[in-house]
Amino acid sequence: MTQQDLTQQVKDVMTPGATSVRPDASLTEVARLMRDQAIGDVVVTRGDAVVGVITDRDITVRAVADGADPLAVSVGSVCTADPVVIGPHEPAEQAVRLMRQYAVRRLPVVEDGRPVGVVSLGDLALERDPDSVLADISASAPDL
Repeated sequence: MTQQDLTQQVKDVMTPGATSVRPDASLTEVARLMRDQAIGDVVVTRGDAVVGVITDRDITVRAVADGADPLAVSVGSVCTADPVVIGPHEPAEQAVRLMRQYAVRRLPVVEDGRPVGVVSLGDLALERDPDSVLADISASAPDL
């Protein structure tokens, strides 16, 4: 671990500007957001509060694979509720620890109760191990 690893904060490695949807949004609506913004996760909010995270994999495994109608199923019924979150001024190493502890690939970054970004395994790989395969994949343009 380098000195930079010890002083780096989540805000230094996160992807700023979290995309969010309400829990009552349809899976079709969130899938279109993911496609249009070339992202694989969306923060689920009620007002300003983070209440969940939905990923492209959630849509596939928890809904489409079961034959659910993506126009009729709400994000709130498929998302991971009450996700682990982190603050932007926390050490980046804390994000790594939380991802390991909870076996998650993404953490919403929350400041004053509002989502301000997302930190992912790819973000951390790009910053901490830029020569890794994960960093290469994370840096490449999405395959739409």
